[in-house]
Amino acid sequence: METYKKAGHEKVNGINMYYEIYGEGEIPLVLIHGGGSTIQSTFGRLIPFLAKSGQVIAVELQAHGRTSDRDQAESFEQDAKDMATLLNQLKITKANFLGFSNGGTTTLHIAAHYPVVANKIIVISANYQRDGLIDGFYSGFGDATIDHMPEPLKIAFLAVNPDQNALQTMFEKDKQRMLDFTDLSDDDLRGITSDTLLMVADKDVIKPEHVVKMSRLIANTQLVILPGVHGAMIGENLNPDVTDKTIEITVHLVETFLNQ
Repeated sequence: METYKKAGHEKVNGINMYYEIYGEGEIPLVLIHGGGSTIQSTFGRLIPFLAKSGQVIAVELQAHGRTSDRDQAESFEQDAKDMATLLNQLKITKANFLGFSNGGTTTLHIAAHYPVVANKIIVISANYQRDGLIDGFYSGFGDATIDHMPEPLKIAFLAVNPDQNALQTMFEKDKQRMLDFTDLSDDDLRGITSDTLLMVADKDVIKPEHVVKMSRLIANTQLVILPGVHGAMIGENLNPDVTDKTIEITVHLVETFLNQ
């Protein structure tokens, strides 16, 4: 894992929000992790590549990792507000965003509702509406317990926050957010003005045809479908067998898009 240049917390809308800054550059690339995750579990293998060519800011959202919780449910709308507030407090007026999975949905909310701060966005394996998830995704979802949470995600959380109660809280709030998933509208996507790169795997938990639909709604969009499963293209820790070469391909596509 690349060593960060700066790390800290900011008080943001009632939570103590954790972030790490890597590399140097004019317009930072902000990384937004997936559900149940930390900076390291989602982006630990990706950051060293990205930080070679620019500044990277990685965050942990409400109740995740080293960021505290608040007495309200998680929502993508609130996460987007938290991100906009954090960047304002860090004196960053414009940023690129890369969001994975739930973090990709948050990125869409940022681009739709906080367009001033969103320069370019990269959305990896994310949906904007509930029906974008594969058939059967919600089968038994409401009965899931923390025992169903993937062990690598639990280990990664407890490595940075050893509080078992905090882990349980994150699990319950992430689960409820998905059960209550609130769609963005087609018009919300049509209103996005940021140049956009959409990426999805051919065997993802997001339907590729859903991402194709998104690419038709957002005006300035590039679409990439890569072989693999959810998280493989970025080396998420649930995919330990992914080679650096796979990650390098993803980084090449992201950097080409950002440099256009």
